[in-house]
Amino acid sequence: MRRTVVIDDDLLEDARQLLGTTGIRDTVEEALREVIRRHRLEQLRRSLGTMDLGLTSEELARLRDAQ
Repeated sequence: MRRTVVIDDDLLEDARQLLGTTGIRDTVEEALREVIRRHRLEQLRRSLGTMDLGLTSEELARLRDAQ
């Protein structure tokens, strides 16, 4: 489906570089896919909720630093 949109050139160039795309269409489509992917991941994260690991914040920080 064809669309006509006005896109800021600097914004498009930044997105192209970040996404590693070459053309305008590729950049816009990849950006849309990324927005959808992030939204779905956030929905999944929220649906899973939280769980108690039984660790203090210091223990958790120590585990993170060990990796």
